[in-house]
Amino acid sequence: MDIVLIGISHKTAPVELRERLAFSDKVINNSLNKLKLLPGIMESMILSTCNRVELLAVVEEKERGKSSLLDFLSYDRDVLKEEFLSLLYELYGKKAVYHIFKVASSLDSMVIGEPQILGQLKEAYEVATRNGSSGLLLHKLMHRAFFTAKRVRSETKIGNNAVSISYAAVELAKKIFEDLSKRKVLVVGTGEMAELAVKHLISHNIGKIVVTSRSIERAKEFASIFGGNPISFDGLVEQLEEVDIVISSTASPRFIITYNMIKPIMKKRKNRPIFMIDIAVPRDIEPEVNRIANIFLYDIDDLQQIVEDNLKNRESEAKKAEIIIKEEVEKFFKWLENLNVIPTIKSLKEKWEDIRLKELNKTFSKLKDLSEKERASIDAMTKGIINKIFHEPATRLRRAELSANSTLYIEVIRELFGLDDINKD
Repeated sequence: MDIVLIGISHKTAPVELRERLAFSDKVINNSLNKLKLLPGIMESMILSTCNRVELLAVVEEKERGKSSLLDFLSYDRDVLKEEFLSLLYELYGKKAVYHIFKVASSLDSMVIGEPQILGQLKEAYEVATRNGSSGLLLHKLMHRAFFTAKRVRSETKIGNNAVSISYAAVELAKKIFEDLSKRKVLVVGTGEMAELAVKHLISHNIGKIVVTSRSIERAKEFASIFGGNPISFDGLVEQLEEVDIVISSTASPRFIITYNMIKPIMKKRKNRPIFMIDIAVPRDIEPEVNRIANIFLYDIDDLQQIVEDNLKNRESEAKKAEIIIKEEVEKFFKWLENLNVIPTIKSLKEKWEDIRLKELNKTFSKLKDLSEKERASIDAMTKGIINKIFHEPATRLRRAELSANSTLYIEVIRELFGLDDINKD
């Protein structure tokens, strides 16, 4: 048996080709049914996202398995091999497992540390499980990948720093106000960037949302989506007296909020701090506003610099994550190497012998008057019992090696008797 992975990603192929090779939700089950019937394919799953298309399989023989996967990808997606072969990566054994663990841990993503890929990988595995195309090895491999991703998240800071403009803005708001549940945000404009920022604010329990736009209908529509309160554009100045956070993202050619507008408002606010996020291009808020005490103004360039710094921090954390991944790959292959009869028989005998000796020593410590001959007799008797009990399972394990379900049979034995440290994590 061998583990084979073939695929393309944002690193190797343009979006046009990724789109043609992608598997939609509508076709995935039908495609898996075809894939698991191919010669040499024992287990399989398909990971298809906007950034990657990967086929992962347990095969009887590496070259034959790879050939089956390539043929399948070509005819199922109706794309000639010549169009994707030069852009394809082919990984086997440890390299394939290492790659899957990196993908699960978000080290192979377009944005290092993003959490979405783990959910997509779990969904791909669940589809393969329901379909019956995933078996013992892929079950163990995927659960190990999920465990590895969890370790990376908990033992590194790879997901700690904001790496999107909108999320960076929210992180700054938290630093200024700490508890956002008591704060009120004014959203000026209803563009995509503002929408993303509001989504992040909601996820951090923002207190109240007020929305304004030159189109009151658009403000009402935006507010209804996020549970906010729409107001007319004429009410902007009045709201500036009350809110704690302003997110501005319009297409105005001129400044909407100016120094002369804000200066008198701060007196009415009794200098309560206000955090202003200008993510419009051209800018909505006059830069001089930042000179006013207790106003914290950030434009898109400020936020972009924060994002770039955070990305560098994530890359540094990725080096720590790779050490974790390498450890987990070795643990997986230690388990895999034990999936044959001889190591299992040896491990089982060693475990039972260890139990026998411990119990024997406990008995001898209580029966201090036993002679050496009596001790030897008891020792021989317990050895005989263990050998007789062990004979039947050992014989059946050797027979199981010839069975098509041998790996499952052996794994059950190893699981029942706790022969693998990997199962204790």
